[in-house]
Amino acid sequence: MCTVCGCDSQSQHKHSINSDRDQHVHPHDGHHHHEHHHHDTHGGHHHYGKNEIGLSAPGRSSAELVEIERDILSKNDGYANANRQRFEDLHILALNLVSSPGAGKTTLLETTVARLKPTVSVSVVEGDQETANDAERIRALDVPAVQINTGRGCHLDAHMVGHAIDDLSPQQDSVIFIENVGNLVCPASFNLGEAAKVVILSVTEGDDKPLKYPDMFDAADVLVLNKIDLLPYVPFDIEKAIDCALRINPNLQILQLSALTGEGMDEWVNAIEKMRPTAIHVGSGSDAPQSSAQAGGG
Repeated sequence: MCTVCGCDSQSQHKHSINSDRDQHVHPHDGHHHHEHHHHDTHGGHHHYGKNEIGLSAPGRSSAELVEIERDILSKNDGYANANRQRFEDLHILALNLVSSPGAGKTTLLETTVARLKPTVSVSVVEGDQETANDAERIRALDVPAVQINTGRGCHLDAHMVGHAIDDLSPQQDSVIFIENVGNLVCPASFNLGEAAKVVILSVTEGDDKPLKYPDMFDAADVLVLNKIDLLPYVPFDIEKAIDCALRINPNLQILQLSALTGEGMDEWVNAIEKMRPTAIHVGSGSDAPQSSAQAGGG
């Protein structure tokens, strides 16, 4: 997967971008390394092949791995800045949706898109390791969607998203949703040029998840607590989850909703409207006012 999370030993994979029109394959040039974990049945944890910076690669020193990681993130930030400038020039709100698998990102996205499309142009970038299933669900709503398949990759990066934006050719004053690969590790480190990261936590997951994956919740701007219709049936302490999240990131905006029943969806859609840029126009200078989400970055 990637050096930042320490997965998939030095593999080079390709990722494909699939849209309604065509499919492109672009090489992803990062070197990737694997970290092996073994859980001791007596309660301890052993980490095999893991050095002091948390990464493993045969024949690589810690200093070399740190330099590789910095190089990968630096290159990604360059692409992210280009994406961000493109979004700002076109007065586009781009949101990066991140979560564990099964948290309900795609269902939330379907419901959100259906509510927004009567009044605003919407397009979607879907990220998964394989299949175009999620993009097809969005296209069924008559909304443009591009599927990025990352193979063994565990996250989207800004270069991939830039190619997807080329395919989408989004309209000015529109909203773009980027549904990241289901993973709460690597997507925290990779800025895509978004105005805000939105982390989605389902009540079917652990209420201590923000403490287990602090980097993601620290990097996020918005926390959506999803599937609240299931609260009577699952052992999830919503106040504990909120407390844990705010301990990691006191600035998180927190919304509670059910994408299935519609409860809380009005507040979510209103939050999106408030994040949309209000005074950025094509050709505007750097002194133009920005929305709070854009000013804070992704």
